Amino acid sequence: MSDEPLIRNVSDTALWVAMYRALESERPDALFHDPYAHELAGERGHAIVERLPKAKHLAWPMVVRTQILDELIQDSVEQDGFDTVLNLACGLDTRPHRLALPARLRWVEADLPEIIEYKSARLKDARAFCRLERHAVDLTDADQRRALFERVGAAANRVLIVTEGLLAYLSEEQVQTLAADLRQAASFRRWLTDLMSPRALKMARRHIARQSSGAPLPFQFGPKQHVEFFRPLGWTPLKFHSLWDEGRRLKRSVRGAWFAAVLMTLIPGARAQGRKMGGVVVLERQ
Repeated sequence: MSDEPLIRNVSDTALWVAMYRALESERPDALFHDPYAHELAGERGHAIVERLPKAKHLAWPMVVRTQILDELIQDSVEQDGFDTVLNLACGLDTRPHRLALPARLRWVEADLPEIIEYKSARLKDARAFCRLERHAVDLTDADQRRALFERVGAAANRVLIVTEGLLAYLSEEQVQTLAADLRQAASFRRWLTDLMSPRALKMARRHIARQSSGAPLPFQFGPKQHVEFFRPLGWTPLKFHSLWDEGRRLKRSVRGAWFAAVLMTLIPGARAQGRKMGGVVVLERQ
């Protein structure tokens, strides 16, 4: 492992994020408990967090994003009557195994074949609270993607779409095409996705390039229109959950957040810009 970059490709980031969930689960004040995270992260996930400079300090946005989506998914299912969750580029997410979801819920996961194979093997004995199915799909392949959407949409009344850690790797044109494809199924009603601002996108590119020794992690999507990017595509932004605001609520903020908060009150526009750096947007089908 020492002769190659710790982060070799996009799939390795799933191991990285799983390790963050494992570390959060060990805290006495943990926001969530993921009993499968250590197993999924494996040796490489552990090595990434241990050996990359300041990697542990970067846990907070991933932990906050996980908790925000946990809450939004459970609210959508329990309060708004969604009968199906479609998790695209699901990675090593374990929500069907760790959230108390209703048994009637259909949870559909889709990702690259190697991710699905690895995950299925590691979780072969894990009990799912709901009806879980996994599909090996290359989401950049339009035919595979649309075939999956057609199958899922035809058997559901209200579908909640989740794209966690996916859009950042797509171009604006690819996101536009994905949004159009998602609108083809009438039962696809709500879409939860993380979103970066252009400034955050630039920072992420620089940081990952340093952390991964030049490994190809092509961050592309951080639209200047922010949440309004989706409105002309038929998806109305209902709410943006800022990582900054939610991190303070959940007591998982970046180091020195109190000082940054003071500075934001002194610099015109800094607070609004900081809140838009990253977060989770709730989109509703028009």
